[in-house]
Amino acid sequence: MTRIDDVARRAGVSTATVSRALRGLPTVSPATRERVLEAAAELGYTASPSASRLAGGRTGTVAVVIPRVTRWFFATVVEAAEETLHEAGYDLLLYNLGGREHARQRLLHTANLHKRVDAVMLVATPLEPADFVAVTNLALPGVTVSSGTAVPGWPRVLIDDRAAAATATGHLLALGHRRIAHISGDPSDELAFTTHIDRRIGYRQALLAADVRPEPELDVEADFTINGGSRATAELLRRGPLPTAIFAACDEMALGAMATLRQAGLRVPDDISVIGIDDHDVAGVVGLTTVAQPAAEQGRIGARLLLGPLGHGDPADAVEPPVILPTRLVVRESTAPPRAG
Repeated sequence: MTRIDDVARRAGVSTATVSRALRGLPTVSPATRERVLEAAAELGYTASPSASRLAGGRTGTVAVVIPRVTRWFFATVVEAAEETLHEAGYDLLLYNLGGREHARQRLLHTANLHKRVDAVMLVATPLEPADFVAVTNLALPGVTVSSGTAVPGWPRVLIDDRAAAATATGHLLALGHRRIAHISGDPSDELAFTTHIDRRIGYRQALLAADVRPEPELDVEADFTINGGSRATAELLRRGPLPTAIFAACDEMALGAMATLRQAGLRVPDDISVIGIDDHDVAGVVGLTTVAQPAAEQGRIGARLLLGPLGHGDPADAVEPPVILPTRLVVRESTAPPRAG
């Protein structure tokens, strides 16, 4: 049976070069690739994906860890990362924590990742102090995406959540709103996310900068889902009196808020304005004003930062400081000046 080292000898290259050439990686010159293909054809060799990867001492797989597979942001990041990794000949191994703390602990503190992957991407997955030893012991390249937790030696890709929230709140203030409600993430979430904390800080900072006192009764907590936004808005309606605007910490919450307001007979934006953060795929369809964040770009950049240490990236991508991507205000039909009286 013809083996990969037979092809390497016939083509006059290393087995690693044969592996890269047969996978179509851009790190092999056209002339060398043609020589390898000719040698493989002459010997009747068909590459085994697992064998070609092991020949280079790697698994050819990158682990991507996400809190919940059903959320728009995480799915968008994963899809963009997978496209970038696939172009470099790598597979993506997805770990969905399902919002469970014990799943995160099991992944990081057992041998689940050992010898199964070449690198790790943590997407919005916060770490506890005890986790850093476990992550360091992996001895793998890594990157964090959209995470408030910095891992020593790992690059970070994220947005400025406080600035995004301040932009959203500032837009409402500029329209003349002063009673601005905020619906945000649940701090009792098992995985202890920090995104909702930073966005609440940005919201309050924008109010204070405009000499508007934050009202605790206008700040309602719920999970980052359409149902969460619906429940939080129902609670706002129960508390009364009504605010003139709602800043939702994500577009999915904003969509739930709009649905509940409509069911209550209130018009958006005539009675209450609504703004979110994300620029979700359906935001334009429903006319939702939002602060757009580049979710797909975070996935692509995160993947490129992993490919560098694996020998397939651009040296220019090997950066130490965090990569903070810009956000932008997208004004649509869901916000307007408050109605007189």
